[in-house]
Amino acid sequence: MKLLSSFAAAYLAVQAAGAAVSPRPNGYTITEHPDLEQRAQLQNIITWDNQSLYINGERIMILSGEMHPYRLPVSSLYLDLFQKVKALGFNCVSFYVDWALLEGKPGTYRADGIFGLEPWFDAASKAGVYLLARPGPYINAESSGGGFPGWLQRITGTLRTRAPDYMNATKNYATNVAATLAKAQITNGGPVILYQPENEYTGFTNGQQFDPQYMQDVMDTARAAGIVVPFINNDAAPDGHDAPGSGVGAVDIYGHDSYPLGFDCANPTSWPSNGLPTNFRQLHLEQSPSTPYSLVEFQGGAFDPWGGSGYDKCTALLNQEFERVFYKNNLAAGVAIMNFYMIFGGTNWGNIPYPGVYTSYDYGSAISESRNVTREKYSELKLFANFIRASPSYLDTVPQNASTGVYTDTTDLTVTPLVGRSSASSFYVVRHTDYTSEASTSYKLKLPTSAGQLTIPQLGGSLTLNGRDSKIHVTDYDVAGTNILYSTAEVFTWKNFTDYKVLLVYGGPNEHHELAISSKANVSVVEGSSSGVTIKSLDGTAVIGWDVSSTRRILKVDNLLVFLLDRNSAYNYWVPELSTNGPTPGFSSPETTANSIVVKAGYLVRTVYLQGSELHLTADFNSTTPVEVIGVPKTAKSLYINGAQYKPTVNANGFWSTTVTYDSPDIKLPSLKDLEWRYVDSLPEIQPSYDDSAWVAADHKTTNNSVAPLKTPTSLYASDYGFHTGSLIYRGHFVATGNETTFTVHTQGGSAFGSSVWLNQTYLGSWTGDSASSDNNSTYKLPKLSAGKPYVLTVVVDNMGLEEDWTVGSEQMKEPRGILDYQLSGRSQSAISWKLTGNLGGEDYQDLVRGPLNEGGLYAERQGWHQPEPPSQQWKSSSPLEGISQAGVGFYSASFDLNIPSGWDVPLYFTFGNTTTPPEAYRAQLYVNGYQFGKYVNNVGPQTAFPVPQGILNYQGTNWVAVTLWAQQSEGAKLDNFELVAETPVLTALTGITSSPQPKYTKREGAY
Repeated sequence: MKLLSSFAAAYLAVQAAGAAVSPRPNGYTITEHPDLEQRAQLQNIITWDNQSLYINGERIMILSGEMHPYRLPVSSLYLDLFQKVKALGFNCVSFYVDWALLEGKPGTYRADGIFGLEPWFDAASKAGVYLLARPGPYINAESSGGGFPGWLQRITGTLRTRAPDYMNATKNYATNVAATLAKAQITNGGPVILYQPENEYTGFTNGQQFDPQYMQDVMDTARAAGIVVPFINNDAAPDGHDAPGSGVGAVDIYGHDSYPLGFDCANPTSWPSNGLPTNFRQLHLEQSPSTPYSLVEFQGGAFDPWGGSGYDKCTALLNQEFERVFYKNNLAAGVAIMNFYMIFGGTNWGNIPYPGVYTSYDYGSAISESRNVTREKYSELKLFANFIRASPSYLDTVPQNASTGVYTDTTDLTVTPLVGRSSASSFYVVRHTDYTSEASTSYKLKLPTSAGQLTIPQLGGSLTLNGRDSKIHVTDYDVAGTNILYSTAEVFTWKNFTDYKVLLVYGGPNEHHELAISSKANVSVVEGSSSGVTIKSLDGTAVIGWDVSSTRRILKVDNLLVFLLDRNSAYNYWVPELSTNGPTPGFSSPETTANSIVVKAGYLVRTVYLQGSELHLTADFNSTTPVEVIGVPKTAKSLYINGAQYKPTVNANGFWSTTVTYDSPDIKLPSLKDLEWRYVDSLPEIQPSYDDSAWVAADHKTTNNSVAPLKTPTSLYASDYGFHTGSLIYRGHFVATGNETTFTVHTQGGSAFGSSVWLNQTYLGSWTGDSASSDNNSTYKLPKLSAGKPYVLTVVVDNMGLEEDWTVGSEQMKEPRGILDYQLSGRSQSAISWKLTGNLGGEDYQDLVRGPLNEGGLYAERQGWHQPEPPSQQWKSSSPLEGISQAGVGFYSASFDLNIPSGWDVPLYFTFGNTTTPPEAYRAQLYVNGYQFGKYVNNVGPQTAFPVPQGILNYQGTNWVAVTLWAQQSEGAKLDNFELVAETPVLTALTGITSSPQPKYTKREGAY
């Protein structure tokens, strides 16, 4: 048992004694978690009450974004992501771990190299970002099998239950990953502060029901491995599963998920009439009143399926307007732990996705797949997060009932008050009563303040709430001792510097706002025009009214400088924590937040630190940018930006200003069509000389697969033989009678899958796939066969990943891949003897560096030719833009050099053209330095551009690119276009990017 700090011991003692604080008539009581003594025995760093989490005795709001290390296999880029999350004003990142990548072979746990978690922990610590760990075993996450390894298809027991074979199968992974996470807990100096033991354990079917003992067993495994931080869950809906006080299986902190706008990106301007959650607060008080209100997954974007609309439309659906309305609605419910899924999606490289999504996992998130932060929703999120950081009194408020016509003069608006519990500060969340409204609504506020009930604006005019917007108006808001009696403009941040204070507020276009300060001092305009600004003293209160302008105005009241900004201008401001330990800011706390400064600098400010008398900024720029530093420390005498010294000008307010010049570099990219491409046939299996004696015989007469009873004499389910990913190939041998006329085959590979069939060298046909079909039953006409002659049927099936298992009892993850059924006309099924293959070695996968899912069963993949420096000297000279003239699979390889200037972050994309109507039916895979970074289905789409990060691409060196081209029509196929293109280069402070391991080709023993 750890010894409690004096603060924590006293705090817990008071709470255990039943102390309560209820200074307001609402009688609200602080409630501690019911198992105080048990919790204190584990650790005393992370504590909580029903208002919020505490870290080291300090109350804290957890603002988190979801990112997955396995979706960016370049560990030296982790810091970039964490710094971009930190720059938003967030203090936490939530992450999944994908079991399928770490235990590709049962009993063999590998979490090293690109799959090692330690670099993730190190980057989080360096950026000063806490972690919420969510290791599963089940994660969903639009990952193949929901994170379950394919070999779980061979388990007879129901997944995610106490079935002994399932629980035994999880032990190796669950114990190892929990032990790794335990080392990174805050109690050991690491960033992990919360642990989620299961994922969305909410839905049940086929006789299954919620089992608290199952949840308890999962938690016990984690505790036995050393997890001591609090357990939090994520009920898929606010149903109350596992809530504290419910007995066996109860977590420490109850949380749930919410995706209110769903995933219909095709209609990005359509908001459903019943989409806004308005009962969250009520449900929380019913289900878990002793814990802080926690949204463990709240919608930060949407995934897009095969044949979908594309992520540009997902970004438009879940845009800045969505953030303003829905995120502020969460504040109206009193949320204290809020995680947005996703903040950065990344890439489903190497066969990671389940069949419902394609290679890109951009998710329409605030940070794009290429790590770009130019989306307006990123900037809007920064305004939201910094307001919360600057408003510790928010965690002291109690949400009241939403009402219409009480706090405004119109029922077109709904207001939810959050009333201060032990302070006077209150917050009023205003939205349209019809939250989907696109109307601009004029209104006046009627608010209680310390100066009495006021009708606002007091100086005349009215306020405006534009369509699909929401605002937080504050009353008696404390700015370092200065009372803001009210502000209709939204607060971005405030700071208390040595000689002055600043308050930054903003409004939207064409809005009028009013702010009142409890001060008798004169108000003066010290920057910008006073036109459109009205100043009046009312009963000892300085009242300021203004029309929002794109030109900044600064007003001075006593020692407070009030910045009047429009929203777009506010987007350019950053509030980095000032570090005295170099560019490592440490974890956020009230002290580090108080020590922040304000920087106006455009694209991105990463860190600010003092080194002696030198003030250092690390920042990124995508254009020539004026830089302004507000709150320059007294000890600072010189300014450095990304290590270069700048001589700033100093204005009358003491702000430092300079300009960073952006000179776009000359980025020379190779023309992919002009590379020295080499080609080799990647379907030699249809040649008469091909020997499949080394293949696995499909001789299992039974299957453990509980979802799909066999319809064939022996199992043809790929996972029964250890093949769980990528292309599958079957060869069926039979001796003809001469009377066979058709071959019928039922194949299954998941949404958008395809299959093709040959008889010897004769192409019979293909199922070219569509977004709706996960399986297909096709009949192919046979040519005239010769009696007594041997024949081989070759069937190629594209495995798009394994289904998820979100609903316990559905067993969807066990839906087999490969051939489900077949019939050779006039013959019994046993007339055909089958062999099959997938990735070379199956569960004994060959490439330990790139992991168990990276390659499939195509011939070139089995040989390892997709890796750098294949033995291509004797191959034919041919390009994928020339393609192949008949159905089959071609493999193409080439190399090129890059010389991207250092100091520049240049996102690069491989793009495929699609110019024919109707589109040709073909499938392509893109390999870059051995990593599969694109799965392209020309006739399904929608993805045509595939970003590949630095670290997979060698930005200063040689790169190998490979393409598999599977033509699914008799006339063959070719790429319409294939190019390497760049986004706008970013002048970056990011350094130290090193390439992930890229083992080159070596001859594989036993490759067939």
